[in-house]
Amino acid sequence: MIRVRELERSLEFYRLAFGLIEGHRLDFPDFALVYLRNAENDFEVELTWNKGRELAYTHGDGYGHVAVAVSGLEVERARFAELGFGPTPVKEFKDGDTLLARYFFVQDPDGYKIEVLEKSGHYV
Repeated sequence: MIRVRELERSLEFYRLAFGLIEGHRLDFPDFALVYLRNAENDFEVELTWNKGRELAYTHGDGYGHVAVAVSGLEVERARFAELGFGPTPVKEFKDGDTLLARYFFVQDPDGYKIEVLEKSGHYV
């Protein structure tokens, strides 16, 4: 679950970035729960929108990040840059000479970090 301040802005980000679309919504007077998914995966991301909230959420020291695996890491990074999402440079994670992962990070409109991993090795 991710708390968002501007629901429409977050819906657009997750649609453009990861192809996630609204699968289900529970709308209450003070808040809404919006569940995002796509046909490629069997998971959902829940966006919680507390209506009328103006202050940004703090992430504290408990939130790490969400990770998504993609094919064509450089292509996806270029696409994110073109969309104005400000992806970080691609980095490599190694154990000695063994490549474990290639990845970059992007932030959603509320500042949540999302790791975009190349589909390979453990991350297939």
